[in-house]
Amino acid sequence: MTRERERESGGRRDDLRGGGARPAEPWGRDDGFAEQEDFARRALAAADFPVYGVAGGVAPDGDALAAFETSDGLLCWVEVQSGDWACADGPYVTVRTYRPGAERFGALPDLEDVVEDERDRVYEQLGVDEGDCPGRVRALREWITVDGEPQAVEVHEDRRERWARPDAPLPDVCPQPGAGPVWAGRLRVGGLTVTVCARGVRPGGLDLAPVAETERYLVGRTALLRSLAARRGRYVPVEERELAPVTGLEAHRAVIEHSIAESAAIEAQVRAGRTPRLPRDLRGETGALRWEAAVRQQMRLASESRTEAVAAVTAMVDHLDRLARQVPWAVGTPDGVAAVEEVIRHTVFASEVPSLPAQRAWAQVWRDRSRAEGEHWEEHRLAEQLWLAAWEQWRVARAGR
Repeated sequence: MTRERERESGGRRDDLRGGGARPAEPWGRDDGFAEQEDFARRALAAADFPVYGVAGGVAPDGDALAAFETSDGLLCWVEVQSGDWACADGPYVTVRTYRPGAERFGALPDLEDVVEDERDRVYEQLGVDEGDCPGRVRALREWITVDGEPQAVEVHEDRRERWARPDAPLPDVCPQPGAGPVWAGRLRVGGLTVTVCARGVRPGGLDLAPVAETERYLVGRTALLRSLAARRGRYVPVEERELAPVTGLEAHRAVIEHSIAESAAIEAQVRAGRTPRLPRDLRGETGALRWEAAVRQQMRLASESRTEAVAAVTAMVDHLDRLARQVPWAVGTPDGVAAVEEVIRHTVFASEVPSLPAQRAWAQVWRDRSRAEGEHWEEHRLAEQLWLAAWEQWRVARAGR
């Protein structure tokens, strides 16, 4: 089964809603956004179910197609938006309509995840971080007007607050209002499942109805994409920027710490049965800047070309990232700290560190990583076992010193 999803993400595919921006291009009928508009027009023309949108309660100025998903040429769901997308206070509403029977093909997103998707949008489009931890959460029973009739809906509401900045008059004393509550609700409408998410407007203030004319949503989507791209038009690739100077091996330590934190956050969410998404403080350019700083320092200290330095830093980060997933002592222990330092020194200076057997064993695992699947997977698994055994021998020898 093949799936394709389009979202208001500046023209990029929407997977974990990540990715960087590209410089904006001069707009014209032949630009990429016009092509996307034509593709979306064809997809919506093939819809064999009504698509709901906001008919009252929010000004129609911001009407746009927000997202849609197809699977094997079949339209699975359509999401439209209304309101002020450029203001974190709203009012802003998204309405997603699923084709009949969508629940048979997989669980629909939890309402908590729908709220987090909206917080992600505000972070990515506006640069406003409303935090990763739930705020004051309430489960409410509200009413939404659908086709002119009030309909009951169960609502998940999440209200968060931001603390004052460090330079505020009373830092860390009084919470400041955040961007207001974000809520999501799901209801059944004539055999369809409809999910609503909003900020800056209460459920009772909304009126939903089938979208009678889709062209303004398509045009609105293209205008939105172009606006987002224009905001990112002055983007300078990380590789071309002047970075703050670094000393010694600090850049290597920083990129390792960042990578392990990313992996730990994703694994924790998977174990909890939640949709995996990076905490917002680990997103953006922070990781890319740390990576670039480590690559440049590797080039300087190891006298390597950029290609060689990228390969070396990649192998180093993957080494310690995988070690952190395999053994409990790799993070937060003296052994873990020592392992990081030895891996870095071996990567940069080819030093004959006490863990040299483990470094060489990892080099074998890394060279043969393409054999992890297929007929050579047993050989690869044996190489990994030898690598972990070498680290354990190092740890035992270190405890005896």
